[in-house]
Amino acid sequence: MAYEYSELLAQAQVWASDAIAQGYLKQSDVQALLMLDQRSPEQLFATDNSACRPLIVAFIGGTGVGKSSLLNRLAGQAVAKSGVERPTSREVTLYHHQSLHLQHLPGSLPLEKTRISQHDNPQNVHIVWIDMPDFDSVEQANKALVFEWLPHIDVLIYVVSPERYRDNKAWQLLQAEGGKHAWLFVMNQWDRAVTSQLEDFRQQLSKAGFTDPVVLYTSCLEPDADKFVELLEQLNALSSQQAMLQMAQHNQRQRTQALVNLLQNCALILNRQDFNSFREQSAVIWLSAETTIQQGLAWSLQARSESLASRTNEGMDGELWDTWAQSRLGDVLEELLQQADQAQIATKPLRTKLDLVNLWATKHAATQIELAGRAGLLNPGNNLQRFMLRLTGICETLLPLVAMAIVAYQVLYGYYQSTHESIAYLGTDFAVHSILLIGLSWLLPFFLHKKLQPSLQKAALKGLHKGLQQVLLQIKFQIDQSVTEVEDGNKRYTTTLVNFIEQAAQEQDREWVSETLLKRVLVGK
Repeated sequence: MAYEYSELLAQAQVWASDAIAQGYLKQSDVQALLMLDQRSPEQLFATDNSACRPLIVAFIGGTGVGKSSLLNRLAGQAVAKSGVERPTSREVTLYHHQSLHLQHLPGSLPLEKTRISQHDNPQNVHIVWIDMPDFDSVEQANKALVFEWLPHIDVLIYVVSPERYRDNKAWQLLQAEGGKHAWLFVMNQWDRAVTSQLEDFRQQLSKAGFTDPVVLYTSCLEPDADKFVELLEQLNALSSQQAMLQMAQHNQRQRTQALVNLLQNCALILNRQDFNSFREQSAVIWLSAETTIQQGLAWSLQARSESLASRTNEGMDGELWDTWAQSRLGDVLEELLQQADQAQIATKPLRTKLDLVNLWATKHAATQIELAGRAGLLNPGNNLQRFMLRLTGICETLLPLVAMAIVAYQVLYGYYQSTHESIAYLGTDFAVHSILLIGLSWLLPFFLHKKLQPSLQKAALKGLHKGLQQVLLQIKFQIDQSVTEVEDGNKRYTTTLVNFIEQAAQEQDREWVSETLLKRVLVGK
């Protein structure tokens, strides 16, 4: 089901504000979207049944073209100040049927600058007339008041005079507001004009996008020869429910198209963020930084490994990740942010996440390196060294016992032989050889055990290097994770934006107006 424009715009503006707060878009990227107006003619005279609301018609034009006089002629009485009494309008005059009960006006429309008059003419019961201030006045308050009222207008009667139909300020307003309203054009004070001026006025309107504009002429001094009656007929035709419905659809179509254009522009901004290129560049930057940090901390690791091997603690763990390493990491993260900016990636959310990476390194890098070095002392050497140490340790005890067992056996056996065969009992050579055998069976594995003992300093150094490598891998992982989270955030905002555009497209599928009069008073299809 198609979403109403106001609801869709409100959601899009909330989305835009959140995207700014999170840093995925800049204020300048969505400023035009945030400034889109949700106000409409339906909000001026809110009723339970919007189809029964009146047609809101406003007279607009420069100073002295006779807007107020034209309204007084329509009313048949002086409801708006005109002429020498008020050469420049400073207030808004509302003129409506007495059956219409005006409870309140929107908060942005000041009641103190609004004059309200009523009539009992049944022919104009469905029309509310509004006399606007002179927008070309030097007083900025007049212009501001005009723009406050414009979103609530259905039909603008653009009143000119023979002398002022080429007014530049009027054309600027016409070009800015052309597609937002229905337009009727009146050249007032016709008694002072010539036909060529009316034709020239038509040509000017064609440049503003009107293919066959309704251009009428009136004269309060010579009313019998003007088109005042036709002006009333045109307004009555536009006040029908069918015409008002189609004008409302046209208005919403124009505003929805403007919204779609702005949303598509936001989509282009989000889609141009090149994360693949950034990842390639960041990998190169980090590889260089990793090598630099490892080389720069080599002396600190060497010194700390010596202190660990000698079991002395002189506060060296704080130097394992010193201010130089932290400063270098900060430089790398800043370089990554610059690279992200070149890739048109949102740097604000990325900076927030990289600051957390920097904080983690400050708090935990030195501790993790120290723990890895201490862990290296628990199992010094490699697997082969540890196997040989265990083997020589066993041999250091076992071989002497085996040697002593052999010597004891020889002593017992020699004694037995000497008692039965009268042979000499052992001798000095046997004693010397036995001592040497037992000594060598202990000394050889003892010597090998000592020689195979791994260096504690090397073990500590290996552990510290391993700890540094783990810290660098953890930092790299956190950086990659930060980029992924920013990319996911970008995708979420893009997905929501695409949904808005699709919803707006449903609004654009409605049929275009077919009545001849509406085609003449509306700009754009």
